[in-house]
Amino acid sequence: MPKMNLSHFEAALLFSLFTSVVMGVVTKRTDRERFQYGAYVFACFLVALFGLGWLMQLGHG
Repeated sequence: MPKMNLSHFEAALLFSLFTSVVMGVVTKRTDRERFQYGAYVFACFLVALFGLGWLMQLGHG
């Protein structure tokens, strides 16, 4: 099996994508609600990812 060399950012994006898809499918009933909720959760993950990244950068330097 080939190895995947992902950066931390790429791994976080994949985690965000897969988690938001699962949460959308599991928690909502219609396809429209699933898509909207999945997109909302993915956006929240991205905001948290960039926000925490900036906080760590400011705290480190």
